[in-house]
Order: sequence, then C-alpha cells, then structure tokens
Amino acid sequence: MSDASRNTTEIKDAGSFDALIVGGGGAGIMAALFAARGGARVALVERAERLGGCLLVANGQMSAAGTRLQREQGIADSADLHFEDVMRISRGTADPALVRLAVENAATTFDWLCDQGFTVEPGHPVLGNSHEPYSRPRYYWSRERGHAVLACLEPLLAQQVGRGAISLWCETGIDALRFDAAGRVSGALGRDAQGVRLGWSAPRVVLATGGYSANAALYEKISGVPQHCAMAYPHAQGIGHEIAVQAGGHLRGIENLFTNFGFPLERLDVPSRPVARVVTDPALRAPCEIYVNAAGARFVREDDASVDSREQALLRQPGHRYWIVFDQAMLEQAEPILSGWSREAIAAQFAKGHPSFHKAASLADLARVAGIDAQGLRASIAAYNAGVESGEDALGRRHLPAPIAQAPFYAIRQQGCTISSAAGLAVDIDLQVLREDGSAIEGLHAIGEILGAGQTMGKAACGGMMITPALTFGRLLGERIARERRA
Repeated sequence: MSDASRNTTEIKDAGSFDALIVGGGGAGIMAALFAARGGARVALVERAERLGGCLLVANGQMSAAGTRLQREQGIADSADLHFEDVMRISRGTADPALVRLAVENAATTFDWLCDQGFTVEPGHPVLGNSHEPYSRPRYYWSRERGHAVLACLEPLLAQQVGRGAISLWCETGIDALRFDAAGRVSGALGRDAQGVRLGWSAPRVVLATGGYSANAALYEKISGVPQHCAMAYPHAQGIGHEIAVQAGGHLRGIENLFTNFGFPLERLDVPSRPVARVVTDPALRAPCEIYVNAAGARFVREDDASVDSREQALLRQPGHRYWIVFDQAMLEQAEPILSGWSREAIAAQFAKGHPSFHKAASLADLARVAGIDAQGLRASIAAYNAGVESGEDALGRRHLPAPIAQAPFYAIRQQGCTISSAAGLAVDIDLQVLREDGSAIEGLHAIGEILGAGQTMGKAACGGMMITPALTFGRLLGERIARERRA
C-alpha cells in the first residue's frame, strides 16, 4: 500500500472498514447511518470536537416536493416542478444532473426525517423566506433551526456506535488519501487530538468535510475576491477540497460566486462579523432610502420585490458593496431600518463614528467620510428627489415617500457577504469525484457542501438546496455502500 503523504512518521493502524466517512455534519452522519443500518462497518472521522458541522450554525432550511406534509395540506407538487423552479431561479446555472438527483429523492429524505421526530414551524411549508419564492409551498424549517435536524440524527448515530457498526473519531483530521497498487483509493491518513498518526483502510472514502468559506486565504484563492464576512462555520476550511484536488479531482461552480444583499460589518479589515441586519426586503419594510455604489450611482430599484434581482444587481457592483443613504427626517419618521433596533439605538451607532455608519452635515461631507464619489451622490439624490416630486422614478421605483433633503445626512455601508462556498468538487451522479477528463477517481466520493452551492443552487439562492441535497446525497450513498457490502 502506498500513502499520498510519504510521511515517515510511524502510522498507527486505525482499522479496516467498508467505508471511511470524513466529516460529521449532516451529510456525513446520514451516509454513516444508512451504511451502518444496512450492514456496513463504517469509520466516521470529524475534525471538530463534536458532530454537527454546519447544522450547528445553519437555519436548517429544507425544500422537498411531494412530501407527506404537503399531501396532508392538499398541496399538489412534484419533483419535476421542484427541478423547474431551481433551474428557473438559478437561470440555468445550477448543475442539472445533481439538482435532478437531489429533488427526485428529497421527499423520501424529508419524510424519513419527520418519522424521526422532526417538526416544522406552524404554517409550513411556505413559498419562500428571504430567498426567491418557489411556485409551490415546499420550503420547511424548524424553530430550532439546524439543531432540530441534528437532534433527530444523533440518537440514531449513538445506537450504531453502541452496537459497533460505526467507529467514531472526533478532534481528528484527515490530511491525505491512501491508494492501492492499482491506484484506487484505499483509505486515508490523519492525526488525532494527541497528534498520533493514524491510518484507516477502506475501499470507499467519502469526503463530507464541508466548504471553505471560513478559510479566508483559500476563499480568495478560489473566488478571486476577499472573504469579507466571518459568518461561516469555523471548521469550513476547505481541507477536503485540497485533499481531493491533490488526488486528481477538480472544482466546478467557481463562476457561480454569489453574495447575499449585504450587512454592515463590525470592522473594515476582513473577514468581519456583521454588526446588524438591515431590513431591505420591501415586503417587510418599504424603503425610504436610496442605495448607491462607490460612484454614487443608484444601481437597483430599492422596492423591487425580487430579492434575486437585488442580489444580482449587487454582484455587478465594485467590491459587492453599496451604501444606504437617507436624511434626518427619515431617521426620525421612517420605521427603523435595522432589524430589532430602536431609532435611538440607530442614532447612537452613527454618533460612535462606527466604520459602517456615517453621518455628516452636508452631502459633500457625507460622500467624503463614507468613501462615495461626491459628484455622483449629489446627482443621484437630485434625480431621485425630482422623481419624488414628479412621481416618476428613473429606475421605476413605486414607493416614493419623501425627498432626501433634511440635514444631517446618513449612510450605512453594506457589504455583500458569502456564507456558503460556491465552488465544489466535480462528481458524477454516483457522487464519485471526477478528474478533469471526466474519469472517476475510484473509491473516492463527495457529499454535502464540499460539492459547492454553485452546483446545487447555481448563481442564486434556491431555498433549501444546500441542507436537503446534503442529507439526501448522504442517504443515497450510505444505502449504496450497504448494498455493495451485502452483494
């Protein structure tokens, strides 16, 4: 047996298994569970101190068509309609083969999860929330968010660990693959919390190590832009991506880099955490303000009901950045623009001299302190105010409550942020990792966010198309491993 690392350190044998699952998030747990329940002997290795992965921080939003819950509510839906919606919302940028695999098997996954005790928010399923809506209500989550999904999986996992079907390692990182004489993947190498070098043997290695968005250097290397926001799961370090690429795999979906509509950040040295959430959804709060880019130009109709239209417009702006500009009258009279903040708290934030909150006595001074082109800002506000007076906005905005005219003037710096990883490993419909020539790396599979949002959602946010495919692909691959074990 040859080892990819060529490390001369003594390797302690961790055992032989039917499958080695690397990563104990939702995808990895599902793969381990269904493989073990079907008779396979599984090693599950997690780098963090506990299992859960992104389920520990995610909203846990899922989408599935043709579920039992939909039928009980008289909602007619199908996997075909789900597929059409994802491809419509993504404008054809999502990977059709992976989307089809996900949506055709999502209902079985969701119904199984409900059988384990998962319950949804009252009134669910819904069309959408903060994302472009589906054509049918098929969007679900629990009040306990991602923790609700994990709570259904952990007792089942404990049962399989207890009976010896799953051997579990936490605080243990995989750093290299092993190959047999024929070049097929045959296991992996790693280290436990004490630094002991371990070697696992298995004819199938499943990479379920999550994304890379918490690794600022790797994020910028892959994406070509800085990682501005520190909101990703901290163990999303891209280790699985690097291991697979070293073995000959390659990434897809890089062109589908996508950001949300932004947050004001705590600091301008990045990555940084958001300090607040601005209510930019016109269904929740009609905008009184205008949005301008660094040139001072408005770039989107602020009351556009389509969140995707607003997000796509931001993707075309320099640095994925804009400023929300308003005046004293709007601060005093409009509904507070920061979610959960009072007017007094918002005013105090400007008084602090916070780097994302700017206040000035004139538009020229506001432009200077905020870093906006002064001439462009003056022109945009003059044109907007003229539209308010005439009732005809140049961008077609319908909500025109008042001009921006009463000093002092304010600007909130909004930075488009990426939480999920766009690029991911190229796989076939058997979830085998592919080389650039399209051939499969025998014995190596990938599931979960390591596949990338750019493949399951495309260059858009399609509700539930991260966690649901992760759970579903984990289930499908686990079932396949079990079938092969029994064959």
